[in-house]
Amino acid sequence: MFSTDRLRALAAVAEHGSVAAAARALHVTPSGVSQQLAKLEREAGRPLLEPDGRTVRLTQAGRVLAGHARRVAEQLRRARADLDDLGEEVLGPLRLAGVGSALRTLVPAALASLLARHPRVEPSVRDGEAVELLPPLMRGDLDVLAVESWSPRPLALPAGAGVDRLMREEVRVGLAADHPLAGRERVGLEELSEEAWASCAPGTEPFESLVQVARASGFDPRIPYTLTEMPTQLALVRSGLAVALVPELARYPEPPGVRFVPVEPGLSRDITAIWREGAETPPVRAFREALREAVLREPG
Repeated sequence: MFSTDRLRALAAVAEHGSVAAAARALHVTPSGVSQQLAKLEREAGRPLLEPDGRTVRLTQAGRVLAGHARRVAEQLRRARADLDDLGEEVLGPLRLAGVGSALRTLVPAALASLLARHPRVEPSVRDGEAVELLPPLMRGDLDVLAVESWSPRPLALPAGAGVDRLMREEVRVGLAADHPLAGRERVGLEELSEEAWASCAPGTEPFESLVQVARASGFDPRIPYTLTEMPTQLALVRSGLAVALVPELARYPEPPGVRFVPVEPGLSRDITAIWREGAETPPVRAFREALREAVLREPG
């Protein structure tokens, strides 16, 4: 019989790509993860990891077992939630916050579904970026966040934060329809080194990710437009005043006069639900379930 803790360690390595990253996600030491994996290999009777340069990768057996591990973890989570909910009515305050694109596209559908099932829940919603929302979440002033993490910058989470990656989506560059590069199938970021950029404020995931990927492409981006709302950024793009990195959810409703072109190197964004471990009230659990359902209904 496989230990659930060891299966959890394998699933974390499969998702995060290395023992060190898995250890950070599980809030344990890398040596602790390595010990769990060594024991799991003995239980499995075959190698689950193999060297890959300075890190490791899953063997075929490791990938097969990791798939089962993810399903076991999800079933155990559901079992725990079902037991916790026995005799508990889903009601009371539910304080939500997140980035604008998730609030606009995912949260309304999730809340509508939640309230149809549990009309005595009392939700409130505010918008913001992860950097400003995480402290009040961990203080207990918020219950659930729906925030973003861009591919060049894994989200740094405090100890005690529960995490559920809801979706991963492509990030493209928004260009005015008459921009010289708007008709291309793909654009290298270095080709946009002389452009003015629109983004969110310094310190936010979109701003810092733009700076990081631009520098990796050989230039420091000029960002004269720092705006919270993506529709306002896209208004500047449509007018030919700026270009912007735009995740898929943030494109809708898609404005006329703007083209969204894939970039090289490719970029992606995760939308992640975050809550405080040990503070999962019935409304929090019910909303997280409704949020996952809303993601499944989202086109594409």
